[in-house]
Amino acid sequence: MLITEMKVGETLRSLIQGKVFTIICHGCREVRFPEQEVNAFVRELAAEGIVTGTITTDYICNPDFLQMRLKGRMAEIEDADTILVFSCGVGVQTVSSYLEDKRVIAGCDTYALPGYQGVTPLEHDCDQCGQCYLNLTGGICPLTACSKSLINGQCGGAKNGKCEVDSNMDCGWERIYRRLEKIGRLDVLKCPVQLRNYATDDEVSR
Repeated sequence: MLITEMKVGETLRSLIQGKVFTIICHGCREVRFPEQEVNAFVRELAAEGIVTGTITTDYICNPDFLQMRLKGRMAEIEDADTILVFSCGVGVQTVSSYLEDKRVIAGCDTYALPGYQGVTPLEHDCDQCGQCYLNLTGGICPLTACSKSLINGQCGGAKNGKCEVDSNMDCGWERIYRRLEKIGRLDVLKCPVQLRNYATDDEVSR
């Protein structure tokens, strides 16, 4: 089980560039999804005339379903400079993989809750850390894409793009670098990553 919490509006505004297409996922709303806060924020953006389109759906973590839902909205997506996704970390990573030439921004942080996690097969993992790094790493989670869960760059042990811990696994930070290079955001690698605040886990679980 998990809950999602919308990031601070000022933080999101600092990440948005140009026009924006918003994706709102209600897949896990039976646990907690900040629907009112998200809708209010999207209305503010729309009032400013920078929203090319909005889609509200569920389970965007399923690549085939996501592709089907976005197929008829590609013109609006192409007009946007930023894709703002309100979902758990898995959904953001799925969108980032599908729209690999677009700047994809995570609008929420994801927190784990004790309980049944489900058995839906997914292509991406989310550590549900409550402090999402996806906006700094091109939509690829460093905690799950890297065997060592490094958040400040490559360990130096990778060879030929493969992880030194698991030779069958692509180096997560090499993937992150290539992704940031492709969307023209290598500058974010100059920003030190804030260490995770583990206290948030205790606060949410109470």
